[in-house]
Amino acid sequence: MLDNLTQRFSGIIKNLRGQARLTESNIQDALREVRLALLEADVALPVVKEFIAKVKEAALGQ
Repeated sequence: MLDNLTQRFSGIIKNLRGQARLTESNIQDALREVRLALLEADVALPVVKEFIAKVKEAALGQ
């Protein structure tokens, strides 16, 4: 389970690094993938929602 989650996160980070510029759209796409990876790893939905909200706030500065 953790191996799969690690691989998914690595792929997401690799994809973001390949972008010329980080945009809100890029970040939203990455967060969508993170959300799916966490849910597939049986992380509780409230935990996923809170984590995504905090990461989004930090990434977008909102």
